[in-house]
Amino acid sequence: MSTWNYTARRRFVGAILALLAVCSVPLLAQVEGRFEVLSAYPTERGGVYYVDAKILYELPTTADEALRSGVTLTIELQIEVERLRRFPLPDKGVASLLQRYALQYHALSDRYIVQNLNSGEQATYATLAAAETALGEVHELPVLDVALIEPGERHQISMRAVLDIKKLPAPLRLFAFMFDDWRVTSQWYRWRFERAS
Repeated sequence: MSTWNYTARRRFVGAILALLAVCSVPLLAQVEGRFEVLSAYPTERGGVYYVDAKILYELPTTADEALRSGVTLTIELQIEVERLRRFPLPDKGVASLLQRYALQYHALSDRYIVQNLNSGEQATYATLAAAETALGEVHELPVLDVALIEPGERHQISMRAVLDIKKLPAPLRLFAFMFDDWRVTSQWYRWRFERAS
């Protein structure tokens, strides 16, 4: 049996088990998920703008059940930079960034694993709450080169966090599209700034 077949079968079985586990959770025990960008701000150093942010991650009960059944969850941090122009001209996109994280549960060690899919770095945590807290602490995330920002012009950075259900295994993806508790997305958090001349 090839490695690909084994891996594909393992993911499929994990997704089915997660689906069964999710369906068996009593409605009263369901906890709705919530993502919220609490604060964010840019700093400039060495010709690069970095963003620090504090994000609240609360996964729904269904997602935790899926994690414990072997399903990997993908969380995206979406960042857009625009130059604000006077009406009636539309704002001009300057840059965009997609920071992606994978969240897994390792049953043998009973620990949660958070992997930065952009850099490959990963860390483990004893509880889901600890993993969510670590995900929510964004430090010095490079966003764009200062040269892309026009001096004296107003700019806006927008940020939001999204649970990417498109990355779920096929059987669970269908279930996730059918039920709202899987569609966890924060509101856009926006702030304006100007580059000094």
